[in-house]
Amino acid sequence: MFMEKKAKMIYDNDPWLMPYKDAVDARHARIVEAIEDIAVDGSLSKGVNNHLYYGMHRKDDGSWVFREWAPNASKIYLIGDFNNWRRSEAYALHPVGNGNWEINLDPMFISHESLYKLYVEWPGGGGERLPAYTTRAVQDPETKVFSAQVWCPDSPYRWKHGKPGKREHPFIYECHIGMSSEQEKVSTFSEFRRDVLPKIVRDGYDTIQIMALQEHPYYGSFGYQVSNFYALSSRFGTPEEFKELVDEAHGAGIAVVMDIVHSHSVDNELEGLGNFDGKDDMYFYSGDRGRHPAWGSRCFDYGRHETQHFLLSNCKFWMEEYHIDGFRFDGVTSMIYWDHGLGKDFVGYDNYFNGGVDESALTYLALANILIKEINGDAFTIAEDVSGMAGLAAPFEAGGIGFDFRMSMGVADHWIKWIKELPDEKWSMGEMWWQLTNKRADEKTISYAECHDQAMVGDKTIIFRLMDKEMYTAMNTESVSLIVDRGIALHKMIRLVTMATAGDGYLNFMGNEFGHPEWIDFPREGNGWSYKYARRQWSLAEPDYLRYRFLLNFDNAMIRLGREEKILTDRPELLVQDEEKKILVFKRINCIFAFNFNPNSSFSDYGFSAPAGKYVPILDSDDKAFGGFSRVRDEDCHFTVPQKSPNGNQKYDSTLYLYLPSRCAIVLKKED
Repeated sequence: MFMEKKAKMIYDNDPWLMPYKDAVDARHARIVEAIEDIAVDGSLSKGVNNHLYYGMHRKDDGSWVFREWAPNASKIYLIGDFNNWRRSEAYALHPVGNGNWEINLDPMFISHESLYKLYVEWPGGGGERLPAYTTRAVQDPETKVFSAQVWCPDSPYRWKHGKPGKREHPFIYECHIGMSSEQEKVSTFSEFRRDVLPKIVRDGYDTIQIMALQEHPYYGSFGYQVSNFYALSSRFGTPEEFKELVDEAHGAGIAVVMDIVHSHSVDNELEGLGNFDGKDDMYFYSGDRGRHPAWGSRCFDYGRHETQHFLLSNCKFWMEEYHIDGFRFDGVTSMIYWDHGLGKDFVGYDNYFNGGVDESALTYLALANILIKEINGDAFTIAEDVSGMAGLAAPFEAGGIGFDFRMSMGVADHWIKWIKELPDEKWSMGEMWWQLTNKRADEKTISYAECHDQAMVGDKTIIFRLMDKEMYTAMNTESVSLIVDRGIALHKMIRLVTMATAGDGYLNFMGNEFGHPEWIDFPREGNGWSYKYARRQWSLAEPDYLRYRFLLNFDNAMIRLGREEKILTDRPELLVQDEEKKILVFKRINCIFAFNFNPNSSFSDYGFSAPAGKYVPILDSDDKAFGGFSRVRDEDCHFTVPQKSPNGNQKYDSTLYLYLPSRCAIVLKKED
């Protein structure tokens, strides 16, 4: 059944791909072969269950069984608080073949919250290790050492709500649990559920994308240096508390997407998979290929059977255990190219099919996408890729890898570039339109003006780039500042034009909806282990005397417009690209978006080609409620006149005339 192809393959729709037809077909065939090797009774999910075999499991009679794969080990002991962390024959695992080890345990000695580790011996050495499949790892507050922990509460969480359904066009709120408190500390799942989730619901987003869920020994890695792939990070709370958060989100109609890291593994040996059984290539490539030159981490060998099952079972575990609705796969570019895409300009399709591609990584990603959809047909996946590899977000049946969406990463990069390098009077409307809409027609994308990347230490948020130090003195409503007025106006316009031109979804990082100031900097030695910049100052958006409230009001209205008008269900159509006046106008569904980026000049009776009819304003970035000057009368209706347009294209036989104030965006809806 996996060999069946759709009528159209990706090279049928893209003539530039036709020279690579054989390579696309060969890639597809490799994936089919891998599916057939793993699937049981035609089901990939039935063949992927490592998490049910390995690790610590309670049996029906109340006893426990623990299993581990360590083919190079000569002896393995279970050590923990139940035997004073000492090696003894009573807790020695027994080899059961194919590199697998097992021990059965009396329930008198193992119970909920028991702490344990492995001591693995191999020819010439040995050391303590955390089990590869541990589902919980906790850190001693004094020694900072991690141990595995048995998690089997007497009253496991009972789910109350069903899944939220499919997301064809998600509006995503990217968030980090730990830094979601206003206090200078690590926040928790329960605090996020109580304090932040209601804000997300009010703000109108329908999906939350949560970072740093997999256990990571160094908090400052933002969750991207994972040590324990099956363990929910204990620094944020318990599995039951996270399940309650997911459940309550589902009850509010919010989908929960997990930022999953399968692109690399932390190099640590005591906490992670490094040198687990005395060999460095147990799950990873050997030699230099197994070490990431920029991240200092280990690179998975995706062609190895055991690695495939480890990672595929990981996807299944998170979906079944925590009811996750999808995944954003981090670092896909690093996975699929041998050089990890470092310092590389991806110009031309040859980059996607030459010897620089790790075909095993692509096979794994295709398997993961197929598995995820098989487990939950409404689940969706997002690829973080900067290379633009053709087919990555195309259906598997059409010769693609099967991601539902890819991140439109160039959009955010260009906003930073334009803001840093050019005054806004020199911004090119043509370049802006091209960079915002230059997306493959056959693949879905998620657009964003900024995510967490643009605010990390050493960088700045968009609002901070626009205002800088003025944010500290002139964000109250009584202050007069041209810099702040400019920053507020452009912040709204940048976000609106990004959302309105988005391919198929839109993303915002928490706090940026109200212009959160400054940057993100996690506790580290260089800042005195401070949490000052690893938090969110929600209170800034609450009082009416601060202008952050206006930005939040605008973001709420923008998200509501996008969802209610379903603007992402069709492609945007360019109407005006006026370089001289700095005006950009386009149509999407039955809405017209008119932007005047001119910093000085307003234009009355600016005419452009539009479908004939009556138009009513539904959003005005210059409204006082959004921190503007209310230069447009929003109650006015607008009617086209039957004449050719003096500006822009002349596709339609009618013209719409508008007053376009400087640094202002207006959205109108056609009523008939």
